Amino acid sequence: MAVGLAITGEGGQYSGRVTLLVLLSCMMAAIGGIIFGYDLGISVTKGGVTSMEPFLKKFFPKVYTKMKEDTNISNYCKFDSQLLTSFTSSLYIAGLLSSFFASPVTRAFGRKPSILIGGAAFLAGSALGAAALNVYMLIFGRVLLGVGVGFANQSVPLYISEMALPRHRGAMNIGFQCGVGLGVLSANIINFGTEKIKGDWGWRISLALAALPASILTIGALILPETPNSLIQNSNNPQKAKTVLQRIRGTTDVQAELDDLIEASSISKTINHPFQKIIQRKYRPQLVMAIAIPFFQQVTGINVITFYAPILFRTIGQGESAALMSAVVTGVVGTSATFVSMLVVDKLGRKALFMIGGIQMLVTQITIGVIMSALLGDHGGVSKGYAYLVLGLICVYVAGFAWSWGPLGWLVPSEIFPLEIRSAGQSITVAVGFLFTFIIAQSFLAMLCRFESGIFFFFGAWVVVMTVFVYLFLPETKNVPIEQMEKVWREHWFWKTVVGEVDDDEKKAYTQGP
Repeated sequence: MAVGLAITGEGGQYSGRVTLLVLLSCMMAAIGGIIFGYDLGISVTKGGVTSMEPFLKKFFPKVYTKMKEDTNISNYCKFDSQLLTSFTSSLYIAGLLSSFFASPVTRAFGRKPSILIGGAAFLAGSALGAAALNVYMLIFGRVLLGVGVGFANQSVPLYISEMALPRHRGAMNIGFQCGVGLGVLSANIINFGTEKIKGDWGWRISLALAALPASILTIGALILPETPNSLIQNSNNPQKAKTVLQRIRGTTDVQAELDDLIEASSISKTINHPFQKIIQRKYRPQLVMAIAIPFFQQVTGINVITFYAPILFRTIGQGESAALMSAVVTGVVGTSATFVSMLVVDKLGRKALFMIGGIQMLVTQITIGVIMSALLGDHGGVSKGYAYLVLGLICVYVAGFAWSWGPLGWLVPSEIFPLEIRSAGQSITVAVGFLFTFIIAQSFLAMLCRFESGIFFFFGAWVVVMTVFVYLFLPETKNVPIEQMEKVWREHWFWKTVVGEVDDDEKKAYTQGP
């Protein structure tokens, strides 16, 4: 299993190499991103089954009638239905609540059991949704999907961050977001094909195929190794953790990393109530990031662009097939850009990608808003040329998100928490993300109806705020060992006034490494 590139012990790095075992473990865990992305593409986004006429006619007849027969309704208001958005948003509420149940499971029993629960719940939800006979079965299936996503999103990023070497943690963790992108893209391609199937079979096939990645994740959770961090946290047998550490690092020289894990575990075992502990002053920077980063990730406007891209294209006068194809195009762009992020995140760093992506998203959002404000009225459409221009701008926007706030919104929170509050911190990150995704998903169609093209300026303003926030308050975390991360806050110009500065001896030890 010891296949890969050797890592030296310089700059705080541990000995080891990128082994086949750790690659397979991280790839399997990243399927958790695929199930999330597939659900976003199949049913949460309006490019999914909710844009298919047989689905709307069966479960949301009022929306179908309004879309087909009401010629006087504004372009921006055709899909404004609280029942439809409740179907969309039920997953987020279930995910939000389940993420808090996932925290004690992840802490007490390990990362694998949480991944297993997530896969099994998602599998059950996909089966129920595909067999739905009424809207109640449909929504209950989405609740089970939400439980699955809540557990997976809580445990998978932690699993990947703990398995990876510091030097490659960014690239491997972004595998989760690559999974999300691949899931969305796969769903969009499937929707484009099943949309042409007559009757109820099209949307049922789309929903049923969610069981495939869920099955892979469930089986993978049974055969994956547990992380050494979790083994030490939940066992009095460090030798077992050392054995696993030697296997995943491909070397017997793991004592320095093991010592850090044991020290972190000793602190962790003194903490009985991590949710109470995380509000203490010493953890203030991590708590702020656990709230701010997922909040900002949701108010980038990505939901406007990708979740509802087909509605936007139908709004500007394109047909149903063209709208779904636009979702496929943006999915290809987003997935490709995420792979670019994976290649450069551990070289350029987190902050550089945040800055590049923020500027890119802002410029394109403002431009799209200007075009739609100038050319699209309440009725009618725009020319095919302008529609392609908007699609091109959307692709540029999606690329900006896909190599910045998309993957880094998962990567940074998963690597900044000390072991004693790691599961609690990740739960807060996931819950905040679900909460604001729910709020935006529940309100977006009404906002689109009332704000019209101004919706792009609204989210553009948030992009300015979050870019400035990251520039000022987020320290660079690339290549820092996860169990030594607290030192970056004590060296930061602002956070050191909150948690205290690192002294000269610590700084010297940190620079020289273990």
